[in-house]
Amino acid sequence: MYNGKEIIYILIASIFLAFAITLIDTWNLFLYALVSVFIVLFVNSLAKKIAGYFFESEVEVKLWEFRRYGFRKSQSTKMAFPAGLLTPLFSKIILWPLNGFVWMASMVFDVKPKSWRVAKRHGYYSFSEMTEDHIGYIAAFGIFINLAMALVGYLIGFPLFSRINIWFAFFNMIPISDLDGNKIFFGKLALWNVLAVLTLLALAYSFFLV
Repeated sequence: MYNGKEIIYILIASIFLAFAITLIDTWNLFLYALVSVFIVLFVNSLAKKIAGYFFESEVEVKLWEFRRYGFRKSQSTKMAFPAGLLTPLFSKIILWPLNGFVWMASMVFDVKPKSWRVAKRHGYYSFSEMTEDHIGYIAAFGIFINLAMALVGYLIGFPLFSRINIWFAFFNMIPISDLDGNKIFFGKLALWNVLAVLTLLALAYSFFLV
């Protein structure tokens, strides 16, 4: 279900995020954060792949990056900016007083219909495209799984793991660029509203009650 490149992307993102969260305060804390982030990214990606399977499509995860900085095609850089790796480090400076709260959105995904996802019209076969609704549901399933893991982490006594899941869900729900929140927002606005409320409630809980 995963290819080698995807595992490498998840591992690299996990290292950068764990470093941003802890700044290697202690090696034990860093390793705890590293394992927690890896599980968060891995399970989130797995949930999307499972959801994609039910929509007869293949989901491939990759690092969040962008080239374009304007509306025109010419307004783009020659090399992609690795936003998923550098934004967490930059955000650490701004969000320093919030005890490890850093930008967590580091991975995005592409969806490709499987070869048998076809429709026959007038005697001809043509591939049926993935709709924005479908892509929104796939992204939403990943967010939902993270919120569920946050609850489980809290109940079994792993508050940092719970926080990381909540922070990951919160930042990924922001409807910008190619993040999950953008896919859900334009795919199913009502679903985005529900998940946004749940994520904000969980975020407040993570700061004041966890």
